Amino acid sequence: MASLQRIWVIFRARNKEFFRDRAAFGWNFAFPFLIIIGFGIIFSGENMQGYKIGLFPQPGASVVFEGTTIPVHFQNDPAVDFIPVANLEEGLQKLTQHKIDLLIDGLSSEQRYWVNDASPKGGIVEQLYQAALVPEDSHVAQRNSIDGTRARYIDWFFPGIMAMNMMFSALWGVGYVVVRYRKNGALKRLKATPLTAFEFLTAQMLSRIFLLMFTFSVVWFGSDLIFDFRMQGSLLLFLFTFFLGGLSLCSIGLFLAARGTSEEFTSGALNFISWPMMFLSEVWFSLEGAPHWVQQLSWLFPLTHLLKAARKVMNEGAALIDIQLECGLMVLTTMLFLAVAARIFSWVE
Repeated sequence: MASLQRIWVIFRARNKEFFRDRAAFGWNFAFPFLIIIGFGIIFSGENMQGYKIGLFPQPGASVVFEGTTIPVHFQNDPAVDFIPVANLEEGLQKLTQHKIDLLIDGLSSEQRYWVNDASPKGGIVEQLYQAALVPEDSHVAQRNSIDGTRARYIDWFFPGIMAMNMMFSALWGVGYVVVRYRKNGALKRLKATPLTAFEFLTAQMLSRIFLLMFTFSVVWFGSDLIFDFRMQGSLLLFLFTFFLGGLSLCSIGLFLAARGTSEEFTSGALNFISWPMMFLSEVWFSLEGAPHWVQQLSWLFPLTHLLKAARKVMNEGAALIDIQLECGLMVLTTMLFLAVAARIFSWVE
């Protein structure tokens, strides 16, 4: 049986060690603030994604133009990227969420299309589409509009930069520290106590998630005062998704450090897993329109589940039932990696 008292002692010891390291403590606040403010100023609240056009009905993973009414020269326009959409309902949802800029019925002889009036990019793509029809069609395309909330790039980008900061802090703040303890002999001394591997790892994970959530809360409220973020859903649920995401990321760090004896090797292993997550988990940009296998690969990373859940809550007003899949995967990741790490954990080099 795990002892809560022993877990509490290690938890407090790790927190004191972190707070006494003023350089690391300060950088955990400064780094996300600097990036958020920098991108907020540079992009001025505008969406930086390219023009994306949803085409339906397209049940496959890639767009098939054969049999559609899309002009050939518009199909090859380098300014636009066509996204396959299975049906009208899915397309309208993507259009409302600003995942696409225009939605076209590829089989309609009336050239039906939908545009979000709240999207500045939608108006530009609409003009491009209408201009493409002029040489081949004598009548005006049938326009349909929907109401939506204008999306700012900073509202979409903020969860990504905070998740990235949490990822690096979780992996290095747990994995690297455990390896350092093993090298300087601290774990060897702890082995002589009644403390179990599971208790030690649990305390390390809880200490790190406490610090992560403390940092996250301070940065969130500070940035919100500057940019006035548009939170469509529950703030508590938004924080809860980051709590689960932080636990899953910490468990991966513990797994990688369970037997590591070299800081160099551990650093390489942490980089090996963190960099693919940073680029394939939609931290910087959406994978909408990316190859299907890339989108499927991204689901292997807990950072993907964290960001999908957080952005659904913040930008779409999702409830807990709407993100139950992502939350379940993060809980499963945490339990799996923590259990394996405790099983293979080594106290000595």
